[in-house]
Amino acid sequence: MKHKLTLLLGLFFLFSAFRADKPVITIFMIGDSTMANKPLTGENPERGWGQMLPGYLSEEVRVDNHAMNGRSSKSFIDEGRWDKVIPQVKKGDYVFIQFGHNDEKADSTRHTDPGTTFDANLKRFVIETRAKGGIPVLFNSIVRRNFGTATSAANGATNGAAIGAANGNAATQPVSQDNINQFISQDDIRKEVNPDATREASGQATAAEGDKLIDTHGAYLDSPRNVAKELGVAFVDLNKITHNLVEGMGPVESKKLFVWVPANQVAAMPKGREDNTHLNVYGGRVIAGLAIDAIAKEVPELAKYMRHYDLVVAKDGSGDFLTVQEAIDAVPDFRKNVRTTILVRKGVYKEKIVVPESKINVSLIGQEGAVLSYDDYARKANLFGEEKGTSGSSSCYIYAPDFYAENLTFENSSGPVGQAVACFVSADRVYFKNCRFLGFQDTLYTYGKGCRQYYEDCYIEGTVDFIFGWSTAVFNRCHIHSKRGGYVTAPSTDEGQKYGYVFYDCRLTADDGVEKVYLSRPWRPFAQAVFIRCNLGKHIDPAGWNNWGKKETEKTVYYAEYQSTGEGANPKKRVSFSHQLKNLKGYEMDTVLAGNDGWNPVKNGNELLNINR
Repeated sequence: MKHKLTLLLGLFFLFSAFRADKPVITIFMIGDSTMANKPLTGENPERGWGQMLPGYLSEEVRVDNHAMNGRSSKSFIDEGRWDKVIPQVKKGDYVFIQFGHNDEKADSTRHTDPGTTFDANLKRFVIETRAKGGIPVLFNSIVRRNFGTATSAANGATNGAAIGAANGNAATQPVSQDNINQFISQDDIRKEVNPDATREASGQATAAEGDKLIDTHGAYLDSPRNVAKELGVAFVDLNKITHNLVEGMGPVESKKLFVWVPANQVAAMPKGREDNTHLNVYGGRVIAGLAIDAIAKEVPELAKYMRHYDLVVAKDGSGDFLTVQEAIDAVPDFRKNVRTTILVRKGVYKEKIVVPESKINVSLIGQEGAVLSYDDYARKANLFGEEKGTSGSSSCYIYAPDFYAENLTFENSSGPVGQAVACFVSADRVYFKNCRFLGFQDTLYTYGKGCRQYYEDCYIEGTVDFIFGWSTAVFNRCHIHSKRGGYVTAPSTDEGQKYGYVFYDCRLTADDGVEKVYLSRPWRPFAQAVFIRCNLGKHIDPAGWNNWGKKETEKTVYYAEYQSTGEGANPKKRVSFSHQLKNLKGYEMDTVLAGNDGWNPVKNGNELLNINR
């Protein structure tokens, strides 16, 4: 009966966790190449703005991007793509709709007319989404980077007004149909081209760029607006937003948004490309950010799920960078009075990470399932055939003050091969919240002398000395797990240092069958470790503490407990050189961490304090 109850409880927690991880809302995206996901092979720099949208949303929202290169509203329907999307839409989901770039094209498989067939297709998307309980949102096309002179802009406006009137619509930024046909060929650029060939393909071989952005979409911009007004649908004027952005940046700076690649620099485009339609990584992120702000105004129900981070790391290409180190390297050196926030999206990032001393005030925030991992270990040979040593084995190094990490896993995956550090922390005022530290021997190295570190609601596992080092470190409500018999901590507190390790309300557990685990042994003679109100499992040896075979250290170490609970709490059987505290005077958490500047992460959380240096 006991085993059945255990099994049922296990299944309950498993399914509860599954439900908690399941997104509550899905945003389906349908549209063309400017919205679509792009492959990452050959360091391809192209991105659709929809591909970058997940970096601006919480994990409660899932983006399912069905936008596809070269598709119009007509071909998206005719190819059966809409028929694959609409059955998946459930009540409360959203469908983001952006077509126009390819509806403008002359070929019969894609062409629609604004005011008639284009509008009819948009209405179909809206009506069928609503029938499933979904919420449609209409967008018009992002702008093309098409700069001309004031004269050419005026001529385009005159001709475009007639086109708009003929279609029964007033064009927002009108241009002639000839102008449209001249530029829409850029949407078909998919092969490797040299710059001159690209200009020729886009009709720009001899045209000099001016400072005015000339529209190429005409009345196709109005159809989404008109349908939205007629059917009472949220509408985002993404063309106006991107027009203001691109024209504001000007002919030169605006190239940074689009796929302008010199020859022989990117494997995916060895001959280079000058593409004024499609976005690069930077452009995709910027425009997705502008889009998300506009969506928040038009669809306020989504605003609570929206997030803005300075930088995003994503293995799927939806961020600024593919690796964590690239993001850290991009942080300005000694950026004072402001915090740089970096989101790490789900995935295992196998890389050695260094946060150098100059990258101050960095917040590294992980989505569920974000793992920073490497597999070095002390006896592993370096480039010169020498052993890396304990310090050289770490997966992650943190040297910058005021570092903050949340919801991240720091892992050394090398296994039980001796010393193998997951995280090496040599910085002051470091704050870890809801993080995991995985390894075996020497998992967490609190290296910095005179440094303060705060760990809140973290999970730390290992075998021998898996929390060790010189720093003052507070562990608040942490789960400390022993995978084998050994020692939880090995502090090397300097003589005269007021505090070493202090554990508050932590839970100490172990794998099945593990026993004879000690709370600490002294790596250095003046080691300090104090456990306050901690629940100790039966794996904790009754003696509690170990002198590492150095009888003389019993006179200099400070090992103490206060109100320990659990099967491993045995105050009467503890070694004689340990202490049972009668009160917490001097061991208030804010007192332990205060130092000379009053640092108090418990009270102030991730608030910036005393950083103007």
